[in-house]
Amino acid sequence: MNRTVYSIDGRELRNIELDDAVFGLPVNEDVIWYAIQNELANKRLGTASTRDRGEVHGSNAKPYKQKGTGRARRGDKKSPVMVGGGVIFGPKPRDFSYSIPKKAKRLALKTILSLKVQSDILRIVEDFSVESGKTRDLAEILKNFGADERTVIILKDDDGKVKRAGANIPWLSFLSYNRLRAHDLFYGRRVIMLETAAKNLSVFYGAADVNEEAGK
Repeated sequence: MNRTVYSIDGRELRNIELDDAVFGLPVNEDVIWYAIQNELANKRLGTASTRDRGEVHGSNAKPYKQKGTGRARRGDKKSPVMVGGGVIFGPKPRDFSYSIPKKAKRLALKTILSLKVQSDILRIVEDFSVESGKTRDLAEILKNFGADERTVIILKDDDGKVKRAGANIPWLSFLSYNRLRAHDLFYGRRVIMLETAAKNLSVFYGAADVNEEAGK
């Protein structure tokens, strides 16, 4: 498919040919959901912890005798029914992370890219950098594309100056073409992709699929 490449001031420059196998797929909602849930699970710290009755401090002795007081039977003060006692079946540190097949992860990312193209949310922009590293200079570029809400910029490499310029913009996130995240990409209201990143994506995911097919 052909897509327009824009200059940093919003003018149309030329057309670029994108791989339909990466940017022209039908939307697969199931695989997108699985990929996003996987990323969210892998980000969980799993550090929540409570103390059971064997871990709280307190005496093991009964507070009063078993019979003759007219009150209910009572065990030690560490009982879960007592204030300050242990917690029944409380959370313990655990690892929530798990993996999904690489093929499913790639399909999810390609499906999201295709969805952004179909929704006319994705804009391909000529390669640029922010030499000054200032937020003001990057904000001027974003303004030309109506980016005033949750926006994702897909870079061709790890450009530290652009990331530094965007560090103070809370609704802006950066992704490298070879390290995409399904969650950030899917929920981005605007997706700005550098021209070289668009070319690299077609090769990166296309080549991965070709190599996988060849290995079967």
